[in-house]
Amino acid sequence: QVQLVESGGGLVQAGGSLRLSCAASGRTFSSAAVGWFRQAPGKEREFVAATSWNSGSTAYADSVKGRFIISRNNAQNTVYLQMNSLKVEDTGVYYCAARRRSLVQITTLAYDYWGQGTQVTVSS
Repeated sequence: QVQLVESGGGLVQAGGSLRLSCAASGRTFSSAAVGWFRQAPGKEREFVAATSWNSGSTAYADSVKGRFIISRNNAQNTVYLQMNSLKVEDTGVYYCAARRRSLVQITTLAYDYWGQGTQVTVSS
């Protein structure tokens, strides 16, 4: 079992930066692939970024490539999402998710555990 708690969301102006954190508990976290997803009002939850258990493999949505960086510190059971050059369209609730397996996946159905989410609002 893995429990996930996101933090670091907030209100930021377009062009600014935020760093989200996902703190995990559970013995299997270090071997789990972890992803970030987001959901804007009235829209489906969408993939943002993911990392394999050892950060050897990462994936990003085209909309965030070159702006967002996912990283993890297994010793601290934490995954980060550094978000730079934020745009208004990045606004939404950001969720951290983990899967029992170690390989990166980009679909919501592939993930077994989810956090409660943290709100990110980018103003123009």
